[in-house]
Amino acid sequence: MTETHEAPDITVVIPCHNEAGALPGVLAAVPTGYRVIVVDNASTDDTAAVARAAGATVVTESTPGYGSAVHAGIRAADTELVAVLDGDGSLDPGEIPLLASELVAGVDMVAGRRRAVARGAWPWHARAGNALLATVLRRRHGLPVHDLAAVRVLRRERLLALGPLHPRSGYPLALLLGAAREGWGVVERDVRYRPRTHGVSKVSGSVRGTVGAVRDFWSVL
Repeated sequence: MTETHEAPDITVVIPCHNEAGALPGVLAAVPTGYRVIVVDNASTDDTAAVARAAGATVVTESTPGYGSAVHAGIRAADTELVAVLDGDGSLDPGEIPLLASELVAGVDMVAGRRRAVARGAWPWHARAGNALLATVLRRRHGLPVHDLAAVRVLRRERLLALGPLHPRSGYPLALLLGAAREGWGVVERDVRYRPRTHGVSKVSGSVRGTVGAVRDFWSVL
């Protein structure tokens, strides 16, 4: 894991389904001193073994779905602050300290706004759908966001107080709607977004995955 001068009392939660190929690079980029929980979400590969070998705590969540995995990781954490990001290598854990530094009084969540840094990082259909949903969040709910918070740092107790959110791909949208409903202070900051380092996206990598995600989003709205 990479070094940082001062690690806050924060747990990095990484929900994973079959990310054994990408996970080593992700875990190696987590700043030293941060606690890490990898949630093995019904994987059929060596995700859990790879995580343990890198020194991460592994939580098993047998119910398939991104939201189920994130919730399991948040419940298992015991720090005041938590960070959540994917285990596919598309986001840099090294940017978490910058996001965490914005979590000052009056701010409950700092969300990363993805900025693609390489061709193919963000397929046009996924980018367009994300932009549409973010517009709804700004206009109808007053949230100052342009992305669905693919990486975020937030206060654990406030998150748990929202109760169970969407169990699948609708989780990030349900989280932002809950934040708006409860009057959270939300700040958005740019983060680099690159192509995943291994495998194919479960959402934007196939028509089936995209259709399923759209269905989840509409069920939340």
